[in-house]
Amino acid sequence: MSDFDVLVLGSGPGGQRAAIAAAKLGRRVAIVDRRTMIGGVCINTGTIPSKTLREAVLYLTGLNQRELYGQSYRVKEEITVADLGMRTQHVIGREVDVIRSQLARNHVTVLPGTGRFLAPDQIGVTGEDGREHKVTADRVVIATGTRPARPDSVAFDERTVIDSDGILHLDRIPETMVVVGAGVIGIEYASMFAALGTKVTVVERRERMLEFCDLEIVEALKYHLRDLAVTFRFRETVAAVERTSRGAITVLESGKRIPADTVMYSAGRQGMTDDLHLEAAGLAADPRGRIQVDEYYRTEVPHIYAVGDVIGFPALAATSMEQGRLAAHHACGDPVWGMHELQPIGIYTIPEISFVGRTEDELTEAKVPFEVGVSRYRELARGQIIGDSYGMLKLLVSPEDRSLLGVHVFGTGATELVHIGQTVMGCGGTVDYLVNAVFNYPTLAESYKVAALDAMNKMRHIARLSE
Repeated sequence: MSDFDVLVLGSGPGGQRAAIAAAKLGRRVAIVDRRTMIGGVCINTGTIPSKTLREAVLYLTGLNQRELYGQSYRVKEEITVADLGMRTQHVIGREVDVIRSQLARNHVTVLPGTGRFLAPDQIGVTGEDGREHKVTADRVVIATGTRPARPDSVAFDERTVIDSDGILHLDRIPETMVVVGAGVIGIEYASMFAALGTKVTVVERRERMLEFCDLEIVEALKYHLRDLAVTFRFRETVAAVERTSRGAITVLESGKRIPADTVMYSAGRQGMTDDLHLEAAGLAADPRGRIQVDEYYRTEVPHIYAVGDVIGFPALAATSMEQGRLAAHHACGDPVWGMHELQPIGIYTIPEISFVGRTEDELTEAKVPFEVGVSRYRELARGQIIGDSYGMLKLLVSPEDRSLLGVHVFGTGATELVHIGQTVMGCGGTVDYLVNAVFNYPTLAESYKVAALDAMNKMRHIARLSE
């Protein structure tokens, strides 16, 4: 008889949900992770610290209040790294406590240390004392996550040239910064430091940033970031980074030289599979350290599952949680519905972006007709009250069956607001529901009604002309 029915490697969002779901189904479950990494990268160095940092930046700079109180408004004149770190550490501590409590309540055994495969059903767990002990399991779930990818050509020193993990360990707020890579993480940190007053230059080899987002929304964000003195260098590649005693010079292939106190590389993520000894389990990872799975999150070895960032796209905490739950149910022989195809994307820039469904470009390419309905926060009473004059919500509506094809939000509370549209879409609702619904007043949610009426009026105009 095995030591455990289900053994989970990694306690991030995916691993945690897998362990608890299996425990709820009455299985004997263990989870392996280092004591200092309970909650995984998400809680300790990624999602939670970065979002908490963003909240601290917004509060301390008073950025959101400047529309009402003037551009010189500040909550705190001299903001230090300690000011930002205090809030971050508080939240991390609380979140780790919550996770430990949930695992304990569900009788999940926590095995402190790191795990590696000794055989397909045998894991060696090396504790903090360096000793390895073997455990056996009928089912294994790999949820080891990712770390920032580091190009070999770059000499990281954790102070001047850093990756996204190094942001949390800066000893001061840099006056100037180069962010290499305009993906989600790069742009989130670029906007945070710009809000703190850092002069940020973003270098991106592609023609635009956040290519999977709606173009109009990205343009609105770009305009806002330029207003915060962010400089963009698109279609540019970094040739070298020259470190000096007082910072670094980023040399671009075009010959440009950009001086900065700090250079942050945001070159994607690398799956943490190097130390798993996958070959002992009959598995292999791709060059990015990712593991291939089927629709049930099973690897090529049927009793071994993988979930979360380690399997690649979409690599979001929210989707990882659901993958973990679904994998656990399948592993325990308890059939559940697959993951809903409608998954919201949230980007915690300043201001936020969030969307669900398809973009205008995708619909145009697929030759799917659509009508656009737009609501601007400045036209809403709530927008005036909170001082957000730039926010907007955009609905993409099918003129054929009046269904929602996409919802795109930019501005305060975007990552919360998007769920209203997601729910309407998921339940097969139409734009008529939003037109006829009563929303609390004054709220930002009211933007759905305004945008729905906008789209409806356009469709009505076409119908009148077609009579």
